[in-house]
Amino acid sequence: MKRISLWLVVHGSWIIVAGCLLFTFTIISCAKREIKNIGSTGKTIVCFGDSLTFGYGVALGEDYPTALAKLVSYPVLNMGIDGNTTIDALQRIERDVLERDPYLVIVEFAGNDFLKKVPKETTARNMRLIVDKIQAKGAMVAVVDISAGVFLNEYRGLMRRIAQEKQAIFIPRILNKILTNPGMKSDFFHPNAYGYKIVAQRIYKAIAPYL
Repeated sequence: MKRISLWLVVHGSWIIVAGCLLFTFTIISCAKREIKNIGSTGKTIVCFGDSLTFGYGVALGEDYPTALAKLVSYPVLNMGIDGNTTIDALQRIERDVLERDPYLVIVEFAGNDFLKKVPKETTARNMRLIVDKIQAKGAMVAVVDISAGVFLNEYRGLMRRIAQEKQAIFIPRILNKILTNPGMKSDFFHPNAYGYKIVAQRIYKAIAPYL
């Protein structure tokens, strides 16, 4: 009995220590990743992107920024333009983003870069410049991944890396299970009104901890 008791004391202590370490590791792992400009004093959330932000395929007011505005306490601005590439984005970022007193900018590009055969290296360079310009203004940035399954999967890792490098929020796979569901699409690539609501909910889930 004494040997068993001693075993329990010795090994039980190690079990408790191991449990404490595991608990601590779990807490650290679940903690929010540090985001640059988390103390932003801006007044608006700017949705900066292409047709997916604009709301192609649905009526006015059925786009994802409008749906997102119902979930947050900040004014939400839709600065999406159909057909835009990251090259176009850099040309209008001052007027459409930096002058809008942004608190948070949700950056959604790459689809048209792919369709218009913009080199991936150029897309990466432009995305970094976009994030840099927004952060220099004092706003937080959220980088959106529009890949779904194998579609545009070569951009998934790129967007994640840029978000990590720049201490930006990363919003993965906003179109996951939408592009494969005819009931959520208006055409091959764009969501319908219901699909855009799902996109807004996914974006809100990602940004909510930082609002």
